Amino acid sequence: MSNPKQKKEQSPKARYGMCSNILYLLRLSREVPGLLLQMSGKVLAGVVISVTGLYLSPTLLRILEQHQSLDRLLGMLTVFILILLAASAAKGYLDQQNVRLIVARQVILNRICAKVGTCSWPLLQDDTFRGKWERGGQACNDNTAAAEDIWRTMFSILQNLICFVIYLLLLARVKLLLVLVTLVTAGLGYLITYYFVQKDYQFQEEVTKPMRGAFWVFNATRNPKLAKDIRIFGMQPWLEGMYIRYRKLVEDIQRHRTKNNILADLASLILDALRNGIAYAYLLAVTLRGNLSAGEFLLYFTAVTGFTTWVTGILGGFTTLHRQSQEISAAREFCEFPEPFRMEGGRELAVEAGGSYELELRDVTYGYPGTEKPVLRHFNLKISPGEKLAVVGVNGAGKTTLIKLLSGFLDPDEGVALLNGVDIREYNRPDYYRLFSAVFQDFSVLGGSIADNVAQDTAPDREKVWACLERAGIRERVERLPGCLDAKLEKKVYLEAAELSGGELQRLMMARMLYKDAPVILLDEPTAALDALAEQDIYERYDELTQGRTSVYISHRLASTRFCDRVILLEDGGIREEGTHEELLALGGRYAELFEIQRKYYREEAETGQEECYEPEQ
Repeated sequence: MSNPKQKKEQSPKARYGMCSNILYLLRLSREVPGLLLQMSGKVLAGVVISVTGLYLSPTLLRILEQHQSLDRLLGMLTVFILILLAASAAKGYLDQQNVRLIVARQVILNRICAKVGTCSWPLLQDDTFRGKWERGGQACNDNTAAAEDIWRTMFSILQNLICFVIYLLLLARVKLLLVLVTLVTAGLGYLITYYFVQKDYQFQEEVTKPMRGAFWVFNATRNPKLAKDIRIFGMQPWLEGMYIRYRKLVEDIQRHRTKNNILADLASLILDALRNGIAYAYLLAVTLRGNLSAGEFLLYFTAVTGFTTWVTGILGGFTTLHRQSQEISAAREFCEFPEPFRMEGGRELAVEAGGSYELELRDVTYGYPGTEKPVLRHFNLKISPGEKLAVVGVNGAGKTTLIKLLSGFLDPDEGVALLNGVDIREYNRPDYYRLFSAVFQDFSVLGGSIADNVAQDTAPDREKVWACLERAGIRERVERLPGCLDAKLEKKVYLEAAELSGGELQRLMMARMLYKDAPVILLDEPTAALDALAEQDIYERYDELTQGRTSVYISHRLASTRFCDRVILLEDGGIREEGTHEELLALGGRYAELFEIQRKYYREEAETGQEECYEPEQ
């Protein structure tokens, strides 16, 4: 398996070419029944409209030239109108049926989301992986994104190709020179247009930065959080000056962009005039010699104009298809990004809530990418089944890294992580994750109901949810909420969402931890944002709820380690001190020193009345 710390070279060339991506999309269409039939119907309707429109006027003119009856004229006109109405109605209806295209985009988006939600933890920190994630996500952003629009592009090219062949066969009956002139002018027109379009893209990129700056200034003046600073520090004139400078830059770039577009239109106009002039002169000469009727003249002249449209459409379509194909390739590359961990195909691990599990780190060294000094060096730790372990130390000592190594989020650079004496790399990592239930400092609150947040299941056991809320000490608060278990959280998602305090959210996380009923509990500074009294209450409840389970927790407040069987103090990449809370205080070492500093801090706060908090006791 690959080392997650080895950064892969970011190649500008897409791994998958256009043909490969087209085949990929065709295989994907099996998951969207009716998509190919719908798009083929649009192509057929478009071809019928084009060919019918081409022959309509020349046919009617020929009937007039031949002095046929009015009934014949009206009958033929009716046939053409009915064909056009039927084809236009069918095309219009199919154009409005975007559901299948949305579903096709959603299929790719679902694969991207599945990769994000199940990938190995180190990949989330990998720059190459995140870059492909961003590009792959851009391919699925909206209805104009590549994952959806590429279908329109592919079938638009198909329609253009069919019409191109029909018009080519028609014009070849007159003179191949006319076909050559049309192809040359169309090709030149495409190349010139492509040049100016590329220039326009450059202007769009240049204008992005000042536009972003102008929007930031504009939004800053409307941001209530900045209102006090703007007034106290007199920032309004400065903000106005910045906004004016940004707007001038935008206007200057837009002027150059307008000139570029005018030149593009002028070049296109000149080439159209040249092509139409040559075609008109040639066809008129042939007609005057009596070789073409007026109806045929109109037919071929219209075909020349349409032929250019199809050639330009094909060339432009393939350009667009190439760009969209690169975005699809980025999405595929992201979904197929190699995993550094064994996600499947390894040993299966059947996790039991009451099972006996021993965790061990043996001679482990780990350092983060881009850093010279390892966080942990030749580190050894064994956690017995049912043991309560507290991990303390200053910031940067490796506490969170230790939790990630134990939980399998990271693999050691050297040494091995063991479960009951077996290297965890032999197990399927998703199976190993089921050993743990955790509350992290940056815990996640879902934009859903209380029941969803506790159970994180599509069909939560509501009785079990209530029981977990009861044990976590938050049932009464939930019962007072409108909707109780169905009350929503996250006002960013639901305007009517309930707002819970920090302590209440902690208890909700405890209920989530209890619902999973895992044999190992991990607590990584989950109460860092709470005051001392609230934190003490939370940890006393954790002590009660983790009875009989293996638990590891990190806390900056050393007095809250008293309920643990063992405390380890991390420093300089290893364990500096180890023992119970009382033993470490009696030792009079680094742990006792840090404890005394905290004790003095809390006493001073209590004496000055800044905060009602407990004083740590020995």
